[in-house]
Amino acid sequence: MNTPAGTEGYGEAAEQLAVQYESVSFTEVHRDLHHLYPAPPASVLDVGAGTGRDAAALAALGHRVVAEPTPELRSVGERLHAGSGVRWIADALPGLPRLVAEGERYDLVLLTAVWMHLAPAERPPAMAALSRLLAPAGRLALTLRHGPVPAGRRMFDLPPEPTVALAADHGLRLLHRAARPDLHGRGGVHWTALLFERSAQPLSRAPAVR
Repeated sequence: MNTPAGTEGYGEAAEQLAVQYESVSFTEVHRDLHHLYPAPPASVLDVGAGTGRDAAALAALGHRVVAEPTPELRSVGERLHAGSGVRWIADALPGLPRLVAEGERYDLVLLTAVWMHLAPAERPPAMAALSRLLAPAGRLALTLRHGPVPAGRRMFDLPPEPTVALAADHGLRLLHRAARPDLHGRGGVHWTALLFERSAQPLSRAPAVR
């Protein structure tokens, strides 16, 4: 599997990034959305899971958790969170073909600090895949980074509105939106947290106008 361009810069820095990721807690990162996550035991997917910090925390709460990080971070996460009960999987946005093919549907999907790495053309197929992976009434928690782009990374500073509109096109309605400063104190960096819910019914589309 070829490494997607959006993950460039992460593999070679996995050990350093692990220190950064593990220096903040699941509770701190998800404080604006956690009260809207389903109660355990729920089926949870963490896409772009990093070191598995959040996946392990959710597993400890009693959820059934699948984590999809980059290969290098997966190796670190399996070591740091051995025995957590997390199931680690290799896949890749935008299509997440292995997860989609497995056919499991999730009550909660996390996309923490991931969406802004996707190029504009990658976002529609990514949102389609995420919607397919959600169970009816399942929830998608997504965060967007705003501010300077680190050297060696592919990242897009996009406002929340296009993502909200794209989610709506795939049957996901916005339940909650929040803003927070950067937990690592990086100058000019701030975040938007978005929580969506999938329709409990199949998405119906109006017929095309000809």
